Amino acid sequence: MAGAPAAAEADARGATRTRTSDWRFVAATIVVVLALTSLPYLYANVSAPADKTFMGIMLDVPDYGQYLSWMRELTHAPLTANKLTPEPNRAIFFNLLWWGLGHLGDWLRLDYATTLQIFRLAAASVFMVVTYQLCAWFLPDRRMRRTAFLTVTLTSGFGWLLVVLKYTLARGVLPLPLDLYIAEGNTFLGILAYPHFVEAALYIFVFYLVLRGETQGQLRYAVGAGLLALFLGWQHAYDLWSVYAVLGAYAALRTARDRRWPTYLIQSGLIIGLISWWPALYAVILTSADPVWKAVLAQFVNAGVFTPNLLQLPILLGPAFVLALLTALWQRPFRLQGVSNNQLFLRGWFFVTFILIYLPVDYQVHLINGWQVPIAILATQGLFDYVVPFVERRLNGRGWAGTRSTVQRGLMTALVLAIVPTNAYLLGWRFTELSRHDYPYYLYKDDVAALAWLDAHVQPDDVVLSSLTIGQYIPAYTGAHAFLAHWAQTLDFFGKSQMVDEFFAASTDNQRRQEIMRQYQVDYVYVGPAERSLGTFVAEKAAFLRPVFTSSQVVIYAPQEN
Repeated sequence: MAGAPAAAEADARGATRTRTSDWRFVAATIVVVLALTSLPYLYANVSAPADKTFMGIMLDVPDYGQYLSWMRELTHAPLTANKLTPEPNRAIFFNLLWWGLGHLGDWLRLDYATTLQIFRLAAASVFMVVTYQLCAWFLPDRRMRRTAFLTVTLTSGFGWLLVVLKYTLARGVLPLPLDLYIAEGNTFLGILAYPHFVEAALYIFVFYLVLRGETQGQLRYAVGAGLLALFLGWQHAYDLWSVYAVLGAYAALRTARDRRWPTYLIQSGLIIGLISWWPALYAVILTSADPVWKAVLAQFVNAGVFTPNLLQLPILLGPAFVLALLTALWQRPFRLQGVSNNQLFLRGWFFVTFILIYLPVDYQVHLINGWQVPIAILATQGLFDYVVPFVERRLNGRGWAGTRSTVQRGLMTALVLAIVPTNAYLLGWRFTELSRHDYPYYLYKDDVAALAWLDAHVQPDDVVLSSLTIGQYIPAYTGAHAFLAHWAQTLDFFGKSQMVDEFFAASTDNQRRQEIMRQYQVDYVYVGPAERSLGTFVAEKAAFLRPVFTSSQVVIYAPQEN
């Protein structure tokens, strides 16, 4: 096969020594990416109107509402209850990431927004360093590893074409919106708005440790890999699916190629599994034995976010995915003899993920996370091993006298330019959306003051009824239970959404309102701009409520004492 020597050399040499200039390149890339992704946060803060506050969240406020609630609760106790639903429930939930961030913020006396920024910058930096190290393991040539590294960092799908359709043929309606906005597999979008996804993808370092341990025949690397998997599993237990499946696929391919059991892989797999399986066991027990968390898991379907079908995957994952798939097929995936360990590992990682992302679980889309790494490496191999020689032959046939290096640089640039448009749009759209200075990314300062009053007066088991817009902030900023806060964490989410609409509708009689409050033991009713947008209920005329906090835009009521 044309161009095979480059890949073969990578396989034969395994990890190659990275030079100081390599790390300077990585550092420069980190600085540029972090600067670009910080601009929307800077803009949101400096452009906020005098009467509003930017809450420090770039996308997906409902999910961040639950994360911040966990940060708050786990700072003061090892386990937390579900505060995003009004039903009383036990404090039995634990997540290592938000426990750690809660304690970090408490120790440094930082607010949520600042703590999240520190985490965002740190997670992105560590992930990019690990990514380059993994690229260096598979790719011996500096130009190849840099190409793969930039592809992992910047790649996005063909979502920009959906945007073009929106403003042309689709008449203002965005077709297939999830194929544009799904963050799993999109490192740049993760760094911008979902740093916990970027941090979770550090499970790829488990593979580096296993491969390095295999070449040296030392099981201490397996112990390190197991401890890392355990550490990450206590944050995102579902990533253990990827760890176990990829290592299993590699072991199966090794067995098929060598016609004998891969002793080291079996031993290391057992070590990793025995060390790291506890978070998975905890997650299974939590969501099957406890009725509240069982109901939460059952409501994950409410998000409506699943892995796009096979025909839509190229739209989501873009040019790098298409090139990687063609490369993997061109390398004849069913031919095992003569294929090196590194190439077998890449092949197993790439193809087994097709199975993972379609597992019949509601969180299947999360298993795309990290797939961008083998996609980028395979795409780079395809670019250098097949596309470059093909283009060079065509140019030479037309009398071109340039060098292969020139062709490589040109195609590298073309690949980078092809993978960035969707992320450029997503970054630009943040400025457009933030320029509206509206809910849910901004709260009125009266809202912030009202939340601070609740923080000073509520008891941990109190329930606050409000709109979803405010409810998603209530647990994190007050410590109380929200009546309505999250599409999965709020039990009977759609039923409670209807009750909130009922409560604030002018046509609802007060008897029904009191019935809702009694049923869920509501202690406070929050009435601000977001609630008034739901209906014209005049709370000050309701004899069963008394005001306990009043500002120009927000009034908090408690039940009238008998």
